[in-house]
Amino acid sequence: MPLTLPDKLPAIEYLKEENIFVLGDERARHQDIRPLRIAILNLMPLKITTETDLLRLLSNTPLQMEIHLMKVKAHTSKNTPIEHMQAFYRDFELMKHEKFDGMIITGAPVEHLEYEDVTYWQEMEEIFDWCRHNVTSTMYICWAAQAALSHYYGVPKYPLPEKMFGIFPQTPLNPRLPIFRGFDDVFNMPHSRHTEVRREDIERVPELQIIAESPMSGVSMVMARGGREIFVTGHSEYSPLTLDTEYRRDLGKGLPIQMPYNYYTDNDMEKGVHVTWRGHGNLLFTNWLNYYVYQETPYDINAIG
Repeated sequence: MPLTLPDKLPAIEYLKEENIFVLGDERARHQDIRPLRIAILNLMPLKITTETDLLRLLSNTPLQMEIHLMKVKAHTSKNTPIEHMQAFYRDFELMKHEKFDGMIITGAPVEHLEYEDVTYWQEMEEIFDWCRHNVTSTMYICWAAQAALSHYYGVPKYPLPEKMFGIFPQTPLNPRLPIFRGFDDVFNMPHSRHTEVRREDIERVPELQIIAESPMSGVSMVMARGGREIFVTGHSEYSPLTLDTEYRRDLGKGLPIQMPYNYYTDNDMEKGVHVTWRGHGNLLFTNWLNYYVYQETPYDINAIG
């Protein structure tokens, strides 16, 4: 089934090239169906790239969805054309009176800052509180996962001695959870972060359940409130070349950066990327949408919360 996207969103053309079915607003309005309303708070710098990565994964279900792109008012994107932001994004202030079946909050390049020093932190706290009453299930990714765990449950983050960078094997700790339906005993997940949350802090909070982790990259997935909150410390949504772009960028800037672990074929940049996470990335988003959004959200969207 298709995604319903704003007309002329750049991601539409990219996805059509991959034979992914998308609908424009006008055509979707003539279908007699209640699509899922999914909000995406995109905090990443390259917003068009992130939109495309997420929409690619959201499209792999038989569910029809309306996608609503959200931004924070206290931050102006420097890496995305202002025309794009004005055309396709709305401030949280304009969306907070609406309800959504699902929501995704992305990572952000602000890990080096204390939460309170992030220019839009006060607005983020308001958004976190709003999610609990206006969204059926929210997926928090990377920095957003750490920030939400801190806001809701007081779980601290810690700086890493060097960037957690590469593709790391993860183990589902409760394979019977619906989020892991179809998963193998071990699955790969990209990570690109300078901070971490730790098992011992999470275990002190009875409401939190660690559901996947790695001996190399640590805690990767945490669940709370029966799946209404899912925290993912990595980036299952990353396209094949995202880490390559980051690596070459940091090398060009002369920054201290290790080659991404388990990423290039034979650890040789010239041989290209060896993709090992895409299948489970698709399953993760499909299972979230099916079991934690579609099967849990009320038909009357006003009943959410």
